[in-house]
Amino acid sequence: MTSGSGVTRRAVAGAPTSRANRRWWDSAADDYQAEHGAFLGDAAFVWCPEGLDEAQARLLGEVRGRRVLEIGCGAGQCGRWLAGQGAEVAAFDLSFRQLQHSRRIDDGLGARLPVVQADAGRLPFAGASFDLACSAFGALPFVADAGAVLAEVRRVLRPGGRFVFSVSHPVRWAFPDDPGERGLTADRSYFDRAPYVEQDEHGEPSYVEHHRTLGDWVGAIVGAGLTLTSLVEPEWPQGHTRTWGGWSPLRGRHLPGTAIFTCERARTAPAGDGNA
Repeated sequence: MTSGSGVTRRAVAGAPTSRANRRWWDSAADDYQAEHGAFLGDAAFVWCPEGLDEAQARLLGEVRGRRVLEIGCGAGQCGRWLAGQGAEVAAFDLSFRQLQHSRRIDDGLGARLPVVQADAGRLPFAGASFDLACSAFGALPFVADAGAVLAEVRRVLRPGGRFVFSVSHPVRWAFPDDPGERGLTADRSYFDRAPYVEQDEHGEPSYVEHHRTLGDWVGAIVGAGLTLTSLVEPEWPQGHTRTWGGWSPLRGRHLPGTAIFTCERARTAPAGDGNA
Protein backbone atom coordinates (compact mmCIF):
# COMPACT_ATOMS: atom_id res chain seq x y z
CA MET A 1 0.00 0.00 0.00
CA THR A 2 1.23 3.50 -0.81
CA SER A 3 1.97 5.50 2.34
CA GLY A 4 2.26 9.22 2.99
CA SER A 5 -0.17 12.08 2.41
CA GLY A 6 -1.17 13.35 -0.99
CA VAL A 7 -2.83 11.93 -4.10
CA THR A 8 -2.30 8.50 -5.58
CA ARG A 9 -3.99 5.90 -7.78
CA ARG A 10 -4.50 2.52 -6.14
CA ALA A 11 -7.13 -0.08 -5.36
CA VAL A 12 -9.36 0.66 -2.37
CA ALA A 13 -11.99 -1.81 -1.15
CA GLY A 14 -15.62 -1.04 -0.42
CA ALA A 15 -15.52 -0.41 3.34
CA PRO A 16 -12.50 1.95 3.29
CA THR A 17 -14.03 3.78 0.31
CA SER A 18 -17.31 4.29 2.13
CA ARG A 19 -15.61 5.36 5.36
CA ALA A 20 -13.33 7.84 3.61
CA ASN A 21 -16.07 9.42 1.54
CA ARG A 22 -18.48 9.71 4.44
CA ARG A 23 -15.87 11.62 6.43
CA TRP A 24 -14.85 13.73 3.43
CA TRP A 25 -18.41 14.80 2.61
CA ASP A 26 -19.14 15.53 6.27
CA SER A 27 -16.14 17.86 6.35
CA ALA A 28 -16.74 19.38 2.89
CA ALA A 29 -20.52 19.81 3.00
CA ASP A 30 -20.50 23.36 4.35
CA ASP A 31 -18.09 24.64 1.70
CA TYR A 32 -19.85 22.67 -1.04
CA GLN A 33 -23.26 24.14 -0.26
CA ALA A 34 -21.82 27.65 0.15
CA GLU A 35 -20.11 27.43 -3.25
CA HIS A 36 -22.74 25.56 -5.28
CA GLY A 37 -26.00 25.99 -3.40
CA ALA A 38 -27.20 29.01 -5.39
CA PHE A 39 -26.55 27.21 -8.69
CA LEU A 40 -28.32 24.06 -7.50
CA GLY A 41 -31.25 25.97 -6.00
CA ASP A 42 -33.14 25.02 -2.84
CA ALA A 43 -35.83 23.11 -4.74
CA ALA A 44 -34.49 22.53 -8.25
CA PHE A 45 -33.29 19.49 -10.18
CA VAL A 46 -29.98 20.23 -11.91
CA TRP A 47 -28.38 17.12 -13.37
CA CYS A 48 -24.85 18.39 -13.88
CA PRO A 49 -22.45 21.36 -13.97
CA GLU A 50 -23.59 21.99 -17.56
CA GLY A 51 -26.87 23.08 -15.98
CA LEU A 52 -29.23 20.54 -17.59
CA ASP A 53 -32.49 20.96 -15.68
CA GLU A 54 -35.02 18.18 -15.21
CA ALA A 55 -37.80 20.75 -15.55
CA GLN A 56 -36.90 20.94 -19.24
CA ALA A 57 -35.17 17.59 -19.87
CA ARG A 58 -37.89 15.38 -18.32
CA LEU A 59 -35.59 12.37 -18.26
CA LEU A 60 -37.67 10.85 -15.48
CA GLY A 61 -40.93 11.35 -17.34
CA GLU A 62 -44.11 12.06 -15.41
CA VAL A 63 -43.42 12.15 -11.66
CA ARG A 64 -46.77 13.26 -10.26
CA GLY A 65 -48.23 10.53 -8.10
CA ARG A 66 -45.09 8.38 -8.42
CA ARG A 67 -42.93 7.07 -5.60
CA VAL A 68 -39.39 8.31 -6.22
CA LEU A 69 -36.10 7.46 -4.51
CA GLU A 70 -33.21 9.94 -4.68
CA ILE A 71 -29.82 8.27 -4.23
CA GLY A 72 -27.05 10.41 -2.77
CA CYS A 73 -29.34 13.39 -2.27
CA GLY A 74 -26.87 15.84 -0.70
CA ALA A 75 -29.00 18.69 0.65
CA GLY A 76 -32.13 17.33 -1.04
CA GLN A 77 -32.49 19.94 -3.77
CA CYS A 78 -33.62 17.44 -6.43
CA GLY A 79 -35.93 15.57 -4.09
CA ARG A 80 -37.54 18.82 -2.97
CA TRP A 81 -38.26 19.74 -6.61
CA LEU A 82 -39.75 16.31 -7.24
CA ALA A 83 -42.01 16.66 -4.21
CA GLY A 84 -43.12 20.04 -5.54
CA GLN A 85 -44.14 18.30 -8.77
CA GLY A 86 -46.43 15.95 -6.87
CA ALA A 87 -44.11 12.98 -6.37
CA GLU A 88 -43.88 11.00 -3.14
CA VAL A 89 -40.15 11.18 -2.40
CA ALA A 90 -37.70 9.39 -0.15
CA ALA A 91 -34.04 10.42 -0.20
CA PHE A 92 -30.80 9.36 1.43
CA ASP A 93 -27.16 10.32 1.61
CA LEU A 94 -24.01 8.87 3.14
CA SER A 95 -23.15 12.20 4.75
CA PHE A 96 -24.98 13.29 7.89
CA ARG A 97 -23.73 16.86 7.43
CA GLN A 98 -25.30 17.03 3.96
CA LEU A 99 -28.59 15.90 5.49
CA GLN A 100 -28.31 18.65 8.09
CA HIS A 101 -28.16 21.11 5.20
CA SER A 102 -31.29 19.47 3.81
CA ARG A 103 -33.05 20.13 7.11
CA ARG A 104 -31.75 23.72 7.10
CA ILE A 105 -33.26 24.32 3.67
CA ASP A 106 -36.50 22.63 4.73
CA ASP A 107 -36.75 24.93 7.73
CA GLY A 108 -36.23 27.98 5.55
CA LEU A 109 -38.90 26.90 3.07
CA GLY A 110 -41.36 25.45 5.56
CA ALA A 111 -41.02 22.08 3.79
CA ARG A 112 -40.12 18.59 4.97
CA LEU A 113 -38.27 16.17 2.67
CA PRO A 114 -38.03 12.67 4.17
CA VAL A 115 -34.32 11.80 4.32
CA VAL A 116 -32.24 9.08 5.94
CA GLN A 117 -28.51 8.45 6.30
CA ALA A 118 -27.62 5.27 4.43
CA ASP A 119 -25.06 3.55 2.24
CA ALA A 120 -26.05 3.03 -1.40
CA GLY A 121 -24.82 -0.56 -1.29
CA ARG A 122 -27.42 -1.50 1.34
CA LEU A 123 -30.64 0.38 0.68
CA PRO A 124 -32.97 0.46 3.71
CA PHE A 125 -36.10 0.09 1.57
CA ALA A 126 -38.38 -2.78 0.68
CA GLY A 127 -38.23 -4.47 -2.69
CA ALA A 128 -40.39 -3.13 -5.51
CA SER A 129 -41.33 -0.05 -3.50
CA PHE A 130 -40.47 2.76 -5.97
CA ASP A 131 -41.67 3.70 -9.44
CA LEU A 132 -38.60 5.84 -10.18
CA ALA A 133 -35.09 6.38 -8.84
CA CYS A 134 -32.60 9.12 -9.61
CA SER A 135 -29.12 10.24 -8.72
CA ALA A 136 -27.44 13.47 -9.83
CA PHE A 137 -23.74 12.82 -9.21
CA GLY A 138 -24.74 11.03 -6.02
CA ALA A 139 -23.11 7.87 -4.66
CA LEU A 140 -22.23 6.03 -7.87
CA PRO A 141 -18.86 7.70 -8.60
CA PHE A 142 -17.89 7.16 -4.95
CA VAL A 143 -18.52 3.43 -4.48
CA ALA A 144 -16.14 0.55 -5.10
CA ASP A 145 -18.87 -1.75 -6.44
CA ALA A 146 -21.26 0.10 -8.74
CA GLY A 147 -22.80 -3.20 -9.80
CA ALA A 148 -23.94 -3.89 -6.25
CA VAL A 149 -25.57 -0.45 -6.05
CA LEU A 150 -27.33 -0.95 -9.39
CA ALA A 151 -28.56 -4.36 -8.22
CA GLU A 152 -29.98 -2.72 -5.09
CA VAL A 153 -31.69 -0.09 -7.22
CA ARG A 154 -33.23 -2.83 -9.37
CA ARG A 155 -34.43 -4.58 -6.21
CA VAL A 156 -36.31 -1.53 -4.89
CA LEU A 157 -37.77 -0.58 -8.30
CA ARG A 158 -41.13 -1.90 -9.31
CA PRO A 159 -41.33 -3.81 -12.62
CA GLY A 160 -41.26 -1.19 -15.37
CA GLY A 161 -39.54 1.28 -13.05
CA ARG A 162 -36.93 3.74 -14.33
CA PHE A 163 -33.56 4.78 -12.91
CA VAL A 164 -31.70 7.85 -14.22
CA PHE A 165 -28.26 8.78 -12.93
CA SER A 166 -25.51 11.22 -13.86
CA VAL A 167 -21.76 10.82 -13.37
CA SER A 168 -18.62 12.50 -14.64
CA HIS A 169 -18.16 11.48 -18.26
CA PRO A 170 -15.66 8.59 -18.28
CA VAL A 171 -13.48 10.20 -20.96
CA ARG A 172 -12.62 12.94 -18.45
CA TRP A 173 -10.55 10.40 -16.53
CA ALA A 174 -7.80 10.64 -19.15
CA PHE A 175 -7.43 14.41 -18.69
CA PRO A 176 -6.24 16.58 -15.77
CA ASP A 177 -9.13 17.93 -13.72
CA ASP A 178 -8.24 21.46 -14.72
CA PRO A 179 -10.68 24.03 -16.18
CA GLY A 180 -7.92 25.69 -18.23
CA GLU A 181 -5.75 24.76 -21.20
CA ARG A 182 -3.98 22.04 -19.25
CA GLY A 183 -7.30 20.19 -18.98
CA LEU A 184 -7.45 19.74 -22.77
CA THR A 185 -4.48 17.39 -23.07
CA ALA A 186 -4.78 13.73 -22.01
CA ASP A 187 -2.04 12.67 -19.61
CA ARG A 188 -3.15 9.18 -18.57
CA SER A 189 -4.89 6.16 -20.02
CA TYR A 190 -8.67 6.15 -20.25
CA PHE A 191 -8.40 2.42 -19.53
CA ASP A 192 -6.52 2.85 -16.24
CA ARG A 193 -9.21 1.97 -13.71
CA ALA A 194 -7.14 2.57 -10.59
CA PRO A 195 -9.23 4.83 -8.31
CA TYR A 196 -8.26 8.41 -7.58
CA VAL A 197 -7.30 8.47 -3.91
CA GLU A 198 -6.51 11.31 -1.54
CA GLN A 199 -4.85 10.01 1.61
CA ASP A 200 -3.69 11.27 4.97
CA GLU A 201 -0.19 11.21 6.43
CA HIS A 202 -0.68 7.59 7.50
CA GLY A 203 -1.61 6.48 4.01
CA GLU A 204 -5.27 6.04 4.94
CA PRO A 205 -7.77 7.07 2.24
CA SER A 206 -9.54 10.35 2.96
CA TYR A 207 -11.38 10.60 -0.40
CA VAL A 208 -11.87 7.99 -3.11
CA GLU A 209 -13.39 8.25 -6.58
CA HIS A 210 -13.68 5.19 -8.80
CA HIS A 211 -13.35 5.20 -12.59
CA ARG A 212 -15.39 3.12 -15.02
CA THR A 213 -15.31 3.32 -18.79
CA LEU A 214 -18.52 3.69 -20.77
CA GLY A 215 -18.33 -0.02 -21.49
CA ASP A 216 -17.95 -0.75 -17.78
CA TRP A 217 -21.08 1.26 -17.01
CA VAL A 218 -23.08 -0.53 -19.68
CA GLY A 219 -21.84 -3.87 -18.39
CA ALA A 220 -22.72 -2.99 -14.80
CA ILE A 221 -26.21 -1.84 -15.79
CA VAL A 222 -26.92 -4.99 -17.78
CA GLY A 223 -25.28 -7.19 -15.16
CA ALA A 224 -27.62 -5.79 -12.52
CA GLY A 225 -30.63 -6.88 -14.58
CA LEU A 226 -31.51 -3.43 -15.89
CA THR A 227 -31.96 -2.31 -19.49
CA LEU A 228 -30.10 0.76 -20.76
CA THR A 229 -32.54 2.89 -22.75
CA SER A 230 -30.70 6.21 -23.17
CA LEU A 231 -27.34 7.90 -22.74
CA VAL A 232 -27.28 11.71 -22.70
CA GLU A 233 -24.02 13.68 -23.00
CA PRO A 234 -25.05 17.30 -22.31
CA GLU A 235 -23.32 19.92 -24.43
CA TRP A 236 -22.03 23.08 -22.80
CA PRO A 237 -24.76 25.69 -23.36
CA GLN A 238 -24.14 29.05 -24.94
CA GLY A 239 -23.88 31.84 -22.38
CA HIS A 240 -23.08 29.49 -19.48
CA THR A 241 -19.95 31.00 -17.95
CA ARG A 242 -19.76 29.19 -14.61
CA THR A 243 -16.67 27.16 -13.70
CA TRP A 244 -17.20 24.20 -11.37
CA GLY A 245 -13.99 22.40 -10.50
CA GLY A 246 -12.74 20.94 -13.77
CA TRP A 247 -15.88 22.00 -15.67
CA SER A 248 -15.57 25.24 -17.62
CA PRO A 249 -16.77 26.85 -20.87
CA LEU A 250 -13.35 26.17 -22.41
CA ARG A 251 -13.37 22.45 -21.71
CA GLY A 252 -17.09 22.20 -22.37
CA ARG A 253 -16.57 23.30 -25.97
CA HIS A 254 -14.21 20.36 -26.58
CA LEU A 255 -14.97 17.54 -24.14
CA PRO A 256 -18.09 15.96 -22.66
CA GLY A 257 -18.22 16.52 -18.92
CA THR A 258 -21.23 14.46 -17.89
CA ALA A 259 -22.87 11.18 -18.84
CA ILE A 260 -26.52 10.60 -17.91
CA PHE A 261 -27.75 7.01 -18.09
CA THR A 262 -31.42 6.03 -18.24
CA CYS A 263 -32.21 2.42 -17.46
CA GLU A 264 -35.31 0.41 -16.62
CA ARG A 265 -36.35 -2.71 -14.81
CA ALA A 266 -38.24 -5.06 -17.10
CA ARG A 267 -41.99 -5.34 -16.57
CA THR A 268 -41.72 -9.13 -16.47
CA ALA A 269 -38.79 -11.08 -15.10
CA PRO A 270 -36.83 -13.52 -17.27
CA ALA A 271 -37.47 -17.21 -16.59
CA GLY A 272 -35.52 -18.36 -13.54
CA ASP A 273 -35.04 -14.86 -12.13
CA GLY A 274 -35.71 -15.12 -8.41
CA ASN A 275 -35.71 -11.33 -7.93
CA ALA A 276 -39.06 -10.66 -9.60
